[in-house]
Amino acid sequence: MSTYKQTCTNLLDLSNSKVTEWLAGFDTVITDCDGVLWIYGNALEGSADVMNQFKAMGKKIYFCTNNSTKTRAELLKKGLELGFRITEEGIISTAHATAAYLKQRNFDKRVYVIGSEGITQELDAVGIKHTQCGPDPMQGQLGEFMAQHLKLETDIGAVVVGFDEHFSFPKMLKAASYLNDPKCLFVATNTDERFPMPNMVVPGSGSFVKAIQTCAERTPTVIGKPNPAICESLLNPKKIDPARTLMIGDRCNTDILLGFNCGFQTLLVGSGIHHLSDVDQWRKSKDPEDKKLIPDVYLPKLGDLLPAIVNSLTGGGSY
Repeated sequence: MSTYKQTCTNLLDLSNSKVTEWLAGFDTVITDCDGVLWIYGNALEGSADVMNQFKAMGKKIYFCTNNSTKTRAELLKKGLELGFRITEEGIISTAHATAAYLKQRNFDKRVYVIGSEGITQELDAVGIKHTQCGPDPMQGQLGEFMAQHLKLETDIGAVVVGFDEHFSFPKMLKAASYLNDPKCLFVATNTDERFPMPNMVVPGSGSFVKAIQTCAERTPTVIGKPNPAICESLLNPKKIDPARTLMIGDRCNTDILLGFNCGFQTLLVGSGIHHLSDVDQWRKSKDPEDKKLIPDVYLPKLGDLLPAIVNSLTGGGSY
């Protein structure tokens, strides 16, 4: 067990020898992407250097994202362009994991997809049939739409919901109608509520999932973080030792909670969604669920770890 279990210890406050000791305590690094490694199209300063140094130290590296809009190949391309030394096998995405989840269950019907081509391309890759993505707008008033335009397909065996910028009333109606059949699977890529941006809030996949969940009166199987299902390919064949695995994230209710659920060590970086002020609130809370969100260690940003790694490799002075 980590010395710093759920203490949110600031690594910048530790001596070089203590950081070196901490670095030696894990063999595998699983990291979130948006808000940790990059924001939108730009790498965060020092993040590629730190991840590449981890790899140089012999640690296994995995990128784990709840972003269902991109395939693993697209995420690989982005990572390589930003300077990260990764392979496609080292990328865990909800779109890929959702396709794998259905494939493992010998799914042989069609999937009704509310999402993007990241999902449909991963379904194609494993030979699963699906509906197409894109706009499905409301045509006329509700009565007219249902009488003249609504067409429900008969071979749908699963509804998959991810991020969909074209989310609409017809899509919700169709999804709930398919899910009225208890045999129809209900799968959510993730339940991230929103993406805060300057002066606005962009709804996340969780907003669409909750709408359909309410309408269908069904609870989905959630593939993405914090559900351990996202790491099924690593945990089941025992490719990694959970106790010697570090989970890095900027969002505590997905990344850090995934770490808690899987028995990983956890590192929160303050370059994204959650900050020390949030952790302080959870520390004061009497709700045991809030305590699960407290990380082991903290850094303002991942790049801040670079001097400590260099020192540990070179046997440098105090940090």
